[in-house]
Amino acid sequence: MFLEPSFKGQRSGWIEIICGSMFSGKTEELIRRLRRATFANQKIEIFKPKKDVRYHETSVVSHDDNAISSIPVERSKDILDHISDVNVVGIDEAQFFDDDLTSVCEHLAIKGIRVIVAGLDMDFRGQPFGPIPSLLAVAEYITKVHAICPHCGSLATHSYRLSTESDTVVLGEKDKYEPRCRVCYSMGNILNLS
Repeated sequence: MFLEPSFKGQRSGWIEIICGSMFSGKTEELIRRLRRATFANQKIEIFKPKKDVRYHETSVVSHDDNAISSIPVERSKDILDHISDVNVVGIDEAQFFDDDLTSVCEHLAIKGIRVIVAGLDMDFRGQPFGPIPSLLAVAEYITKVHAICPHCGSLATHSYRLSTESDTVVLGEKDKYEPRCRVCYSMGNILNLS
């Protein structure tokens, strides 16, 4: 169960980060928080990177097929062009955005907007991914979610790439990635786990 941060007495907006490996429920949690905001009659806007068309061109979609309408944008700064009279901004797949995302989120928070960001904290090499590390440094609230390692049942913290592509960004799902715990991730193909 996820605990929502307590916001009583908050003077300005703030930044919430939901991070973890693939298949850990990041987008599901983002959608849940955004739906709760709409139930509270708050105005929301949701953004995703234009290049992420795995499930849908304009909707944010979780692996469980929950969906919420969004605005695809090319660059982080494009988010600012779509903001007017909103209480909450949601951003999915933040790792695919440019490094300006941190300053965009801080700008929105200073304007009094609650900013909820979801994304992978590490790439398939186990390295910090995109703007997520700098967002973690400035966020008021951080939620790290975990998948379950299919090989040993431990908490999965890494996204293991099953394909041989070497580019950092390779869009894919269960055909190209699986969640793994630290030990199974480090063993990789040595024990032919996949």
